[in-house]
Amino acid sequence: MRVLILGGDGYLGWPTAMAFANRNHEVCVVDNYLRRNLARQMDRGPLIDAPKLDDRVDIFKALSSHTISVAIGDCTDSTFLSDLVRRFEPDTIVHYAELPSAPYSMIGPAEARLTFENNLKSTFNVIWAILEHVPACHLIKLGTMGEYGTPNIDIEEGWIDVAHKGRSQRFLYPREAGSLYHTTKILDTDLLWFYVRAYGLRVTDLMQGPVYGLSTAEADLDSRLSPNFHYDDVFGTVVNRFLVQAAAGIPLTVYGAGNQIRGFLNIKDTIQCIELAAATPPAAGELRILNQFTELFSVNQLAAKVQQAARLTGLAVTMQHLPNPRLELEQHYYNAKNTGLIELGMEPNLMTEAVLAEMLQTVLRYRNCIDTAKIMPRVRWGRRQGPPPDVA
Repeated sequence: MRVLILGGDGYLGWPTAMAFANRNHEVCVVDNYLRRNLARQMDRGPLIDAPKLDDRVDIFKALSSHTISVAIGDCTDSTFLSDLVRRFEPDTIVHYAELPSAPYSMIGPAEARLTFENNLKSTFNVIWAILEHVPACHLIKLGTMGEYGTPNIDIEEGWIDVAHKGRSQRFLYPREAGSLYHTTKILDTDLLWFYVRAYGLRVTDLMQGPVYGLSTAEADLDSRLSPNFHYDDVFGTVVNRFLVQAAAGIPLTVYGAGNQIRGFLNIKDTIQCIELAAATPPAAGELRILNQFTELFSVNQLAAKVQQAARLTGLAVTMQHLPNPRLELEQHYYNAKNTGLIELGMEPNLMTEAVLAEMLQTVLRYRNCIDTAKIMPRVRWGRRQGPPPDVA
């Protein structure tokens, strides 16, 4: 296949590009370094500095003999993206080119506007680039389990059958996001559903839970090929934050009571899911929605797992409960379905103590690079008294 990966500099985009290239697909990655630049401007850089795309491509080619092409440009620029799609003629487009940070989207109006415009414009532009140049192309878009919120009923895979006053119909599952970022992902799904119905696009929308991990078959070739690893309060994930805190000898910061439940998956499974989706595209005029996670944990359970993994490396780690900076239910029902990808053949990599201990060993090698001032939450959601905090 010819595979175009939007957001190819990201935590998931770069490992996905290497995986497809390593399987002899023709791969082109696109990025404008937006998140990399924002992180630097806000002093929220990753734990391990990553080379830029041209350098990473050269390193990967030297080690694997596989070639990846690079296009530096902005997916919100419709002319740039349309021209690229016309020239490359992809069979599959993997759309990661969105700002994936709930805290960033909630800092203030400028950050909210940038998140909204970047995410919706990039999705709109890729839709029209496909319609104009490659109408049979399969679009794989990364959604998020955060679109669903925490409903008091089971979370189905994207769709729900509703019976009302003697009649019934299938609808997109009702969604209730907890941040502006997650709301933009809901709008993505609605936008895609309209164009699927109106123009016969073929789309897979993957509702992904929080991803963890640094190890993939290709990234393990050289540390310079590793995925980005952010642990800060804006661009970091809870797993990364806990591992860095364990390595730095400071308590794991649990927001609120810690009973929030989410679906997690290993980065190896993200790549596996993308590959399975690409290998089995939906029919023209179909929006296929798959819930992409392997295990459900509460934040407290996750913290306990990190504590157990730390013991394997001789570290004693404590927990600290903080007032929750987010507006979210902390006591809630959560039963999400994830059978679709299993039926396609996904073989889950589970979050064992050994897996977390291996990640922790990597973090410990860079312990001197940890900046503990980046960890504590400084972005608070709305409906609070007083001005927003300074997060510059």
